Amino acid sequence: METDAIVLRDDLRPGDAAAIRAIVRSSGFFHDHEIDVAVELVEDRLSRGPASDYRFLLADAGGRTVGYTCYGEIACTVGSYDLYWIAVHEEWRGRGLGCRLLAETERRIAAAGGRRVYVETSSRPQYEPTRRFYERCGYTVAATLADFYASGDGKVIFCKGVGA
Repeated sequence: METDAIVLRDDLRPGDAAAIRAIVRSSGFFHDHEIDVAVELVEDRLSRGPASDYRFLLADAGGRTVGYTCYGEIACTVGSYDLYWIAVHEEWRGRGLGCRLLAETERRIAAAGGRRVYVETSSRPQYEPTRRFYERCGYTVAATLADFYASGDGKVIFCKGVGA
């Protein structure tokens, strides 16, 4: 199960909603309502096609989707993108797949004229590995909003320049 056996694709298929639900659920980090949001973005892209604001990059291994990113240009900006989701199934974590997905997503954003990628995560201790992941991938903290999600649960916003 090495990452070189991975096939990347950006075309969503009807079965991807269930696969993404399973991937996000496998983290153990998200509540059901948050997992539902991840699936809603898939359904938006499937129903609206290219008119959707959400772009996807999926990683398949042996015919099974094992990781993905969801990203899109931030409205009313020039070249700023949000990384809405990045998740790798727990069976595939620790093999470099998250870094590979993120690097390819950044490449695609830059090719589309993107200049910066923003990503947000929680300040809770549970998310320390997530924050370190973004730092290892070249992201820096742009802002921290205390008590954003709930009391004691701030939002940490990371940023990385990817284009000219």
